[in-house]
Amino acid sequence: MTTNAERMSRVDTAWLRMDSDVNLMLIVGVWLTAPAVTLDAVRERIADRLLKYDRFRQKVVTDATGASWVDDDDFDIARHVVPERLRRRRGQSERQALQALCGRLATEPLDPAHPLWQFHLVERYEGGSALICRIHHCIADGIALMSVTLSITDGGQDPPARHGEGATADEGDWLTDAVIRPLTDFTVKAIGMYGDGVAKSIEALGHPEQSLAGSLQVARSGVQVLRDAAALALMADDSPTGLKGRPEGRKQVAWNEPLPLGLVKTIGKGLNCSINDVLLSCVAGAIGQYLRDRGEDTAGKEIRAMVPVNLRPLDEAWKLGNRFGLAPLVLPVGIENPIERVYAVHARMAELKGSYQPLLAFAILALSGLLIKPAQDLVTGLFAKKTTAVMTNVPGPAEPLRFCGAALRQSIFWVPQSGEIGLGISVLSYAGGVQFGLIADRRLVPDPQAIIDRFEPEFEKLLLVTMMLPWAGQDDGP
Repeated sequence: MTTNAERMSRVDTAWLRMDSDVNLMLIVGVWLTAPAVTLDAVRERIADRLLKYDRFRQKVVTDATGASWVDDDDFDIARHVVPERLRRRRGQSERQALQALCGRLATEPLDPAHPLWQFHLVERYEGGSALICRIHHCIADGIALMSVTLSITDGGQDPPARHGEGATADEGDWLTDAVIRPLTDFTVKAIGMYGDGVAKSIEALGHPEQSLAGSLQVARSGVQVLRDAAALALMADDSPTGLKGRPEGRKQVAWNEPLPLGLVKTIGKGLNCSINDVLLSCVAGAIGQYLRDRGEDTAGKEIRAMVPVNLRPLDEAWKLGNRFGLAPLVLPVGIENPIERVYAVHARMAELKGSYQPLLAFAILALSGLLIKPAQDLVTGLFAKKTTAVMTNVPGPAEPLRFCGAALRQSIFWVPQSGEIGLGISVLSYAGGVQFGLIADRRLVPDPQAIIDRFEPEFEKLLLVTMMLPWAGQDDGP
C-alpha cells in the first residue's frame, strides 16, 4: 500500500460501503447564481480553496479490512469540475430540466479511481448559472460539508486546521443563529461519553464511597442507555403507505421557493413551539395531503423518518468525516388539523431529547464498519425496513453570499437514502429563508414536486390559524 495512506474511520467506512443498486450515498446540491459564472472561474476557485482540504485530493483504496485515503497522483481539476448541458424536452421549463439533470446525477456513481466528488456547471440557467455538487457521504456529513463549501464562496476562509487553530467566532455564527440548531442535549451527552465524562464515570464506579451522587448518575445513564437500545432493537414498522416499497433506482428531485424565516419564528412564538416543530409539522401535513389526494386513507397513520443529529462541537463544524447519530422521528401524517399536528410533533421531539438513541445509532454504524459488507447490509437494513424517509436539516448562513463575483440566490441540497428507503427530505436555511428539497425514487413517488408544492399551503394554513388564536397580553375586550 502507498506510504501516504491514511486509514478511514469505521463510521466513514460504513458510509462508503452503503452504496446499493438503488441508492448511492451521494450528497447532491445545487447553487443558483446571478449573473452567470464561467467554467474557468469555477475551476480556479475550487482549486484555490477546496483543495486546501487534503481529503479532496485523496482517492479511496479498499482492502479486506476496510479502506484508506490515498493521494491521487493523477489528480486533474478538469475531471472534477465539468461543464454540463441542460437538455430540455418539448414543453419542459428550465427548472424542470435542471431537476431532471440533478435526479440523473444522483444515480450516477462517481469514479472510484479518483477522489469521490464532482462539480457540474450549467453556465446558462435562468439568466445566471447552476452549479451542481456531488460528494460521497464517506467524505463528510452535512454540517461539515456546509462549512467546507462555504469556504469556496467570496471571502471564504481557509480550513482552520491548516493554521493549527479552531474555528473563529465569525465562522460559527451561521451555525448558532441558524433555523435549526443541533440538538444540544445530544451533543453534550456525546462529548461527555467520548471525553472526560467517561473518565469521571469510571472513577465514580471505582470509588462509590467518594461519590454516591456520581454513581447514581452513572446508574441512571446506564438504565437509559439500555432502554434506548431496546427501543431501537424492538422498533415496530411504521404505517404502510404508497411511499414504501422496493425502489427501482431512478431518482427525481424537487424544491420550493424559500419560506420566510421570520414568519416561521412568529408561528413558533405564538404556539410556544420550536422552529423545528413548525417545519416538521408542515412536512407531515404536506405528505399527508399528498397521500389523501392520491386516494389513500391516512386516518391514524404515522410514518417514521430517520433524522441525523449532530454529535460534534459547533466550533469543529469545519472538520471532515461523519459525526452524527440518527433519531427515529415519527411524523403524524394522519392528523389533518394543523394545530393538533404541530403539538403532536412537539411531543415526539420532546421524547427524543432525553434519549441516547442517536449516540447508539452512531455506535452501531461504527461497529458495522468492521463487518464485511453483507453483514453490514443486514445491520443497516434493519433501520431501513422500519423507515419511510430520511430527513435532515442543515443550518446555512443568515446573510446572502457571493460566488465568483455573482450573487448566490438559492442553495438547495438532497440527502441520500440507505437500504430500500425511497424518500429523502432536506431543510436548509439561507439568507432569511427556509428551503425544502425532496428526492424520491420514481417508482414510489412519480411526482415529488406534488409533495413540495403542498408545503407552502400547509405553512399558510398553520400561520392563519396561529394568527386567529388569543395571544398572551391580547385585549380580551370590555
